Order: sequence, then C-alpha cells, then structure tokens
Amino acid sequence: MAATGAKSLGQLWCMGPRRLLQLQQCRMNASIRKQLGLSTLSNGFRLQSHRSYRAALCIELTKPLVIRNMLSSPLLPHEVRVGVHCCGVNFADILACQGLYQEKHSLPFTPGMEFSGIVLETGDNVSSVQEGNRVIGVTNSKALAEEYVSHHKMLWRIPEGVSYEEAAALPVSYGTAILALQQRARTQPGETVLVTAAAGATGLAAVDVAANVLQAKVIAAAGSDRKCNLALQKGATQSVNYSWTILKEEVKKLTVNRGVNVVIETIGGDIFKEALHSLTWEGRIVVVGFAGGTIPLIPANLLLLKNVSAMGVYWGRYWEQDFPIFAATISSALQYCQEGWIQPHVGELFKLEEVNEAFSYVTQRKSTGKVIITIQ
Repeated sequence: MAATGAKSLGQLWCMGPRRLLQLQQCRMNASIRKQLGLSTLSNGFRLQSHRSYRAALCIELTKPLVIRNMLSSPLLPHEVRVGVHCCGVNFADILACQGLYQEKHSLPFTPGMEFSGIVLETGDNVSSVQEGNRVIGVTNSKALAEEYVSHHKMLWRIPEGVSYEEAAALPVSYGTAILALQQRARTQPGETVLVTAAAGATGLAAVDVAANVLQAKVIAAAGSDRKCNLALQKGATQSVNYSWTILKEEVKKLTVNRGVNVVIETIGGDIFKEALHSLTWEGRIVVVGFAGGTIPLIPANLLLLKNVSAMGVYWGRYWEQDFPIFAATISSALQYCQEGWIQPHVGELFKLEEVNEAFSYVTQRKSTGKVIITIQ
C-alpha cells in the first residue's frame, strides 16, 4: 500500500472514504507482512500492502551478490518511486561489496549509484517530475534493483532521443569528467589534455568532454591498442599504449618537449608519477582515482620547480558540500548529450541476474566505457 498522500496511477480502491480510513488505521503484523507482503485486517480482509521487486543484495562482503524479492516502501511527501530500467556499474560499487570503499554500508545492502528509469509514483510535495517521466538519478547505493525510491531533487529528466542505456551511463562518469575538466582544471580551448585509462568509463567521458565540448587537444593513454583506438574514435588526437612504452617519454615526443596543460589521472602508482612529469609550466593534474590499486606520493619539489598544481576530484562529495555544482554537472551532461556534443559509450550490457558476471567483467579490465545492467 502506498503511504497516505502518495499519488499513484493504477491504485484503485473499490470502497468509500470511511472504509478506506478504517483500513488505514489497522495495525499490521510486521513479521507476517515481511514474509507474505500482506496486511491482515481486523475485519478479515487481506489487502496486498506492498508491491515486491527484485534487487541485487550483498549479503556477505567479498561474496557473490544474490537476487532477492524485496517489499516496496511507502513514500514520504518529497519522494519519488522510480521503476529502474538501467543501472550503471561503477568501480565504487565493486569496492563497496568488498568492504574497501570509503563509505561503508551495513549488511545486507544493495549496491548501485546511478540509474535510469520511469517515474511510477510521486509524493504530495513533488512537482519537479510526474508519473510517466523518464529520469536519471544518483544515490550512494540501492539502485541495482527493479525499483528505487529517491528524493525528488536527485532526479533529472531524460531528454528526448536519449536512450535509457545512454542515460544511465551519464551521471557518475560524465559528472566526474565535467567537474574535473571545467570546475577544477579550468581547461581552456586549445590546451593539451592527457587522459589516463582513457578507455574506461571516466577516462572515455573525459576524452569526450575535453575534445568535443571544450575543444582541447587530447592525448589518450591506455593499456592496449584496442583501447587507444576507441579513445581516438571518441575524439582524442593522439594516443599512447603505456603497456609497452614509457608514458612520459611518449608524451614528450608527442608534444615536442612542451608537455601537457592538464592531466586527468585515474590509475595512480607509477602512471601517476609519469603523468605528473609530463606537465608543462603551470600545468594541472587532477587525481580522480586509483584504479591500479596504489596511492602514489607526490614529490612536492616538482610542484615547486614547474609551478604545477595537483588537485583531487571526489565528485560525490559535492552532493553534500556544494549541491548546485553537483547538479550542474549532471544537467550539463544531459544538455551536451541532447545537443549531440557527447555520446556515452556503453561497452557491455548485462541482465540483473548477471550482476556478478558484470562485476567480474569490470575487475578483469575487459570493459570499455560504461558497463550497464538492464533491469526492465
């Protein structure tokens, strides 16, 4: 049963207001409701009080996820129930299920940070979206499910012409890329941008935004020729396969010893150090992540000698610290996509039942662009 004050299509009550009030006042047995999804009413009627939906659950850290039926929760006035169509897979989801992410979740929990879907139901205080709207949303968990209840301000309308799969690939990767390139590095047209892990979800988004929105020259660095070629197709002008070359030496050759203005760095370890050495005078390196598993130490003397800046981007923190900037990155991504400036790359599709295969696909470094789990 939806909460009092929630509006829902298809929720028809064949009874008068007085009977409805009596039903709402009945106390339900929580344990029976949890097991059966039913409300046993004092007058002997049984009414289904909650829809059920499937969700991927992390029951035990480092163990495979399981699919379970869950009971729908009632809506608060500011909330929106979304029927999830697609959910993007992020490395943070995998780390969370291993207990290695900086934000810890109590077991059991459902991972999933970004999703696309259709509005099923809205609370009384919601006016920004209505039933039937296609939306994308962001959360810190719980999106890997057929249904998600969101605060209305964490939803954005999907423009016409953008598919559910493409939309689900936008928030985290393109939000991070836009924040790193525009807000943090202040990238200017004509500057040279080096992107590491350039065929990954965030890397490819950074290539796309830098080349096609900001009109920068992009050097894409990746671990295979196939991945380098994908980045070139996305808009990079040059590429480096760092699996068999020394990154800083190749960048020196490609820039005729000038170096690059901006680095978007997602790997860490030795690649970070080589990228840092690749900066030109007053260059900026933006630390986005440590996909290689090693957090590097920054030689402060290099920052001094070349007057370069090292800065970080934790896109999710802007949710709490500066929501207008956070929201603007998603709005910009949607606008760029609608106008054809960017094109999210969906590297692989998996079904909800294949969530463990999807996670393995990412951890084994087989993925390019965004891996999407289709749910409906």
